[in-house]
Amino acid sequence: MTGSRSAESRGKALPVARSEARLLVPALVFIALVVAAVASLGTPLITSVATSLHVSLGSAQWTLTIALLSGAVATPVLGRLGAGPHRRATILITLAVVVAGSALTVLPLPFAWLLAGRAAQGVGLGLTALMMGVARDHLPEERGSSVIALISVVSIIGAGVGYPLAALLAELGGLRAAYGLGLVVTAAALLTAWRSVPDAPEGRSARVDVTGAVVLAAALLLVLLLAGERDLWSRHPAVAAGLAVVAVALLCVWCVIELRSTAPLVDVRAVRHPAVAGANLAMFVGGIGMYLLLTLITRYAQTPHGAGYGFGLTTFVAGLVLIPFSVLGFVAGKLTPRARTRISDPLLLAGSAVVVGGGFALFAVARSDLAELFAAMGVLGFGVGGFSAAMPGVILAVTPKSETSSAMSFNYVVRSVGYSLGSAFGGLILTTGTGPGHLFPDDSAYTTAALAGIGAMAITTLTSLTLARRRDRRDRGR
Repeated sequence: MTGSRSAESRGKALPVARSEARLLVPALVFIALVVAAVASLGTPLITSVATSLHVSLGSAQWTLTIALLSGAVATPVLGRLGAGPHRRATILITLAVVVAGSALTVLPLPFAWLLAGRAAQGVGLGLTALMMGVARDHLPEERGSSVIALISVVSIIGAGVGYPLAALLAELGGLRAAYGLGLVVTAAALLTAWRSVPDAPEGRSARVDVTGAVVLAAALLLVLLLAGERDLWSRHPAVAAGLAVVAVALLCVWCVIELRSTAPLVDVRAVRHPAVAGANLAMFVGGIGMYLLLTLITRYAQTPHGAGYGFGLTTFVAGLVLIPFSVLGFVAGKLTPRARTRISDPLLLAGSAVVVGGGFALFAVARSDLAELFAAMGVLGFGVGGFSAAMPGVILAVTPKSETSSAMSFNYVVRSVGYSLGSAFGGLILTTGTGPGHLFPDDSAYTTAALAGIGAMAITTLTSLTLARRRDRRDRGR
């Protein structure tokens, strides 16, 4: 994935002036934070959607799933467009789509229009990689690396910012007021991008592989459907297994299409580079574990006392449990660039995975007090923040500047699928631990899920350590 030096030199950009950089950095971080927070608005509002619009909880769940799906599909497409000469226009048009979608969620329209709006909001998730591309092109190398790490972190902790605010607005002003928050902040992000985002370097070109995008969309739709519709596995296991086979087949077809395309959506050959492949594997398995613990803690906090455990928290108060996640995630994101001067990125990934595993262990043995949930969420946030900040460094170390957006876009697709599967696995384990005639799982089911999460983070740690050993051998061979 070393790329052509000549291709990169033709698209070389001069760093922006120092005064402009001071405006550019907060703008990039703000846009990444907004699109992540807005996409996560579906999580705390699922119950409100079901009651306000008179649909089932399963249907209301699609307000989250459809945003993840559109984001997963849009990310590689936008990443490819962001590698070309029209990156600024791509960013502005995408944000305009997100603003339009936000308006649809606020207007008193039927449920189908709300889903359409949420799908449009999810498209914004594809902008995170483009923000990284802008930072790498227009900031000095050291400054750009730290900003890219920060963008990666805020794209994670954005959920922790949006969740309690949306829940509070839903309680005070209803569903549409909560979605109104998304309209306000996305409009502000569009204005920020229009004023601050510079043009892409000259000499680059980008074409979108439409066929590859369609096949990838179909495969991801099936993956997210199978991850989100847990009843399908319990009631129609043969159908679910058949759809899983189709999803795998579609992904294989997509890989063949990308290998044969002269302008692939994702450079599959580059993705096979050991560093990139290892990083994506760590992201996939680690993403499953990270989102599993996030799901377990928030669900445990909202379980009523009548179940024999839990705290019966309202949606808003449960959202406050995410504050330690966001705060310590941000702290880890700020500390990681400094740690990179002494510790390699793969080792930072391994260390962060160990921290997340510690969060699982803490939750497994200590969850009888609300303070213990806050502690576990804080440990999770610190681990996720460090992991997210170190991940771009592993991939971009072997990626030419012109391919920054595309390379990171694929990593974010992997992350989205991992997060979706983490949520699904958590629900599946808890469903298995729910006895006949009971609404809530046994407390022991949470311990089982936590132990499964420790296993996932152990795999992530070993994968990251393998990456570290490969890098050490490569550096000694120079």
